Amino acid sequence: MSQLLTLSRAARLIGVPRGTLQQCVKDGRLESFDGMVSIESLRAAFPESQFEEDPVFERIAKIKEEAFGKRVRERVLPDREVLSARLYEQSRELADFRLHLERYHAIIVDTIEKLKALPSRPEIDDLAKWLDHELEEALVTESPDELDALEGYLRIVSAHVTLRPSGREYFAEGNDTLLEAALRAGLALNYGCSSGNCGLCKARVVSGETKRVRHHDYVFSETEKSMGYILTCSHAAVTDVVIEALEANRPEDIPVQEIETKVRAVETLGNVTRLMLQTPRTSRLRFLAGQSVTLGERDYPIASCPCDDRNLEFHIPLDDALAGAQRGQSLMLHGPFGNFVLREDTGRQPCFIVSGTGFAPVKSLIEHAMALDVYASIALFRIGENRYLSNLCRAWEDALDNFSYVELSDLARLPDISDRDVYVSGPEDFLENASVLLREKGVPESRIFIP
Repeated sequence: MSQLLTLSRAARLIGVPRGTLQQCVKDGRLESFDGMVSIESLRAAFPESQFEEDPVFERIAKIKEEAFGKRVRERVLPDREVLSARLYEQSRELADFRLHLERYHAIIVDTIEKLKALPSRPEIDDLAKWLDHELEEALVTESPDELDALEGYLRIVSAHVTLRPSGREYFAEGNDTLLEAALRAGLALNYGCSSGNCGLCKARVVSGETKRVRHHDYVFSETEKSMGYILTCSHAAVTDVVIEALEANRPEDIPVQEIETKVRAVETLGNVTRLMLQTPRTSRLRFLAGQSVTLGERDYPIASCPCDDRNLEFHIPLDDALAGAQRGQSLMLHGPFGNFVLREDTGRQPCFIVSGTGFAPVKSLIEHAMALDVYASIALFRIGENRYLSNLCRAWEDALDNFSYVELSDLARLPDISDRDVYVSGPEDFLENASVLLREKGVPESRIFIP
């Protein structure tokens, strides 16, 4: 049997969401062994014609560039010392593998000689001939398996990180620190300043190797050093690692913050103003997707992904005073707050129903769901005429096999979504009408979430 891979690594290898593989295992279409799958079983479940040809996952890069509202740099190699350490580790594993192969080869050859030295018997002669034939077949050079080769490449450019006690997994790529990679993957690790001063991102390395790639002023005690504590904002993963770290699982786990921000950009999108704010480097906003903040005297949902905690996006109605904000203007931010967040533990697929500027928190939720990469299906329905950023929604649909986007004139045209978690966002009257209609369509009230 070929090597076993975690579902996260296998999903990355063939370019599908982890949720798709989980569903395949559940349905019996993909064989698993203690929660892991082999490359052989992947090929059986996903014929080669369905594999992504591109080894650097241009499709994922496209999603990031379109969905996160900013230009994301191309995949880059890690820090030179980190890359060197990864290459050394892989070379060491290869040398160990070759040593074992040589030993196995020697055992087979010795066994054949011992069999031939025994008194001639049909069974012994047949066994010796069979071993001889199998050994010759094994020495025939074959083309390397492309997925095996790609797996080796991925282990050089990225490291697999497992969090305890939650068991969540993500990949650390390029020059990302452990904290940056976790945020990009939609995970809410505990942190504060992001610059190595406060120590709130402290975590313990259970296994694997990390390297400090950024300076930090926080001083660990001798006990913490001996226990393997690091700052996730300053360290990168050299090998696959397991770390113990605090995570925010509920809105109550995120502290309320007061941050003075600067207006970075103001853009008109039809009858909506897109307002981009930027926080100081040492005072970024921790929040969960779907939450809101107070700007001035009003509350506004955050439209951007928590993976970019410094550049914040808001969708402001044109008749709102904040729509007239000027580039460079200072705005005090207070928050976050709100329970309109993704319920990740239900096991159901999400569906989003939006009207007007209700798209703002849903955009954040969808980008978060994309970053998590655990859903086999994500559906978005936009109701009515105010469908700004519709091109972005179509780009998501083009880039993702598990995302569907539908525009409807009214709520009555919704299909059957009673098996999903439904997130509804929009004006108050829209929320009331949608809640009534969804219950009539068989969606339990416990599965309907509104801001």
